[in-house]
Amino acid sequence: MSSDVPAMWMRGGTSKGLYFLKNDLPSNKVERDEFLLSIFGSPDKLQINGIGGGNPLTSKVAIVSKSKKPDVDIDYLFLQVSVDNTLVSDTQNCGNILAGIAPFAIERGLVKPKYGHDETSVKIYMKNTKQMAIATVQTPKGEITYKGETYIDGVPKSSSPISLEFLNIAGSLCGDLLPTGNQIDKVNGIEVTMIDNGMPCVIIRAIDLNITGYENIADLESNLELRNFLEKLRISCGKLMKLGDVAEKTVPKMTIVSNAKSEGIINTRTFIPHRCHSSIGVFGAISVATACLLDKSIANQISSIPDGNTKICSIEHPSGQTQVVTKTNQQEIISTAILRTARKLFDGIVYDDIY
Repeated sequence: MSSDVPAMWMRGGTSKGLYFLKNDLPSNKVERDEFLLSIFGSPDKLQINGIGGGNPLTSKVAIVSKSKKPDVDIDYLFLQVSVDNTLVSDTQNCGNILAGIAPFAIERGLVKPKYGHDETSVKIYMKNTKQMAIATVQTPKGEITYKGETYIDGVPKSSSPISLEFLNIAGSLCGDLLPTGNQIDKVNGIEVTMIDNGMPCVIIRAIDLNITGYENIADLESNLELRNFLEKLRISCGKLMKLGDVAEKTVPKMTIVSNAKSEGIINTRTFIPHRCHSSIGVFGAISVATACLLDKSIANQISSIPDGNTKICSIEHPSGQTQVVTKTNQQEIISTAILRTARKLFDGIVYDDIY
């Protein structure tokens, strides 16, 4: 393959990543992954010899193509490039990077904006989990715009709003919303809720870990006893969640919950899985919000649930709050939606280390 490849660097939600057209990357998975590790500078905790920022949230990839499926516009494959390991993982979705898919598709000419309309909706097939999302972006005068007045916590400036709606995402990787069939299980001597509504998550009460749940990221990451316990718990839960041996996988995420402090429904700290998230992932927030709505889960026990069939569930995290809109019918969750933003940072050529 050529060692110089067109790519667009974008912020999607509270993450950053490289967006590629599928045809610009090798079709062979081994060659593709070697190229991605090279351009990101992995493995190295600083990723100093590549474009990565030394953080999982800035070491992400979207591979995009025009879909051949009926009534679908775009196919999207997400890849997580490990910072300090020789690993490129496709075992999860990323809803933050998803926020940039519709703008990128329009920028590359895969989708034409609807002239005469201020908005364009793009139907996206998420290849990692074989599920659908509908992204609605602002396209005044038939062009994508990134300027707007929408703020999301974790991003310092406002941008144009991007609505992401998800249908039937329960059991995205585990096969079922509750992989064990239970709202609460006892694993390694501790009670947990294992759930998958777009992202496999293990939910644990902060008090059961002898922490408050309000600690800052640096304090949590320096707590080696906590991190070792969470990793052993994650490996045990991975098998119960039908994910197999997860020692070299990026799922499940480990979400620590406590009572809300700022008028949200619950407070969170999430390990993804070995670094503490500066906010919370889109699908992670959806899975936590879903757990809050289940009547016997660990999250439900300490959450404050809004009334009505349409609920705005604000999930607190280190950077603020993420709002998940759920439409329910009694105990059934019909759909979930979330508001994100995105920004094009640069468009050009990336080079591997043998160029």
